[in-house]
Amino acid sequence: MLLRSTEIQIESTRLLIKPFSANDADATFSCITHSLTRHMAWEPPASRHDFDGVWRSWIPSIEDGSDYIFTIRQRADGSFLGLAGLHRVRTESPELGIWIREDRHRHGFGREAVTLIAHWATRTIGCESFTYPVAEENCPSRRIAESLGGVVVESRVTPKYKSVVYRIPRRPATSDL
Repeated sequence: MLLRSTEIQIESTRLLIKPFSANDADATFSCITHSLTRHMAWEPPASRHDFDGVWRSWIPSIEDGSDYIFTIRQRADGSFLGLAGLHRVRTESPELGIWIREDRHRHGFGREAVTLIAHWATRTIGCESFTYPVAEENCPSRRIAESLGGVVVESRVTPKYKSVVYRIPRRPATSDL
């Protein structure tokens, strides 16, 4: 069953997660920095115009349910926290990814968002497991994968860094948030 992006809303007491829309572009672009992306495979867009091309390319995949980019907001006041991805949805083990704006690190938002999305994907899409690639040196992101039962199944060398790939088992309930 294909869900319309406007029908998808993932919530916890603290977070509201919805598929990315044009309304999220300003807040997203303003939080993308070189230091934020040092452990990511991509670099910050050179300009807002360049970013517009990036996010516009996400919309068809979100709409057809093959790849989701989610906006993470604080539920209490709607403030933008970051983005999460559920990529290659139609594969055996879709890929999870996350970034939280730098001034909101160390509050558990990343772990909470990844956990919520994994639960949603297990329940709604039927995902059996997830992959989670992360730079070896990105200890906070590695702790997210490990807190969800992730185990390293592969190592990679990218142009920017050495990385490991975790396999995270399906998430049957949200009681661990």
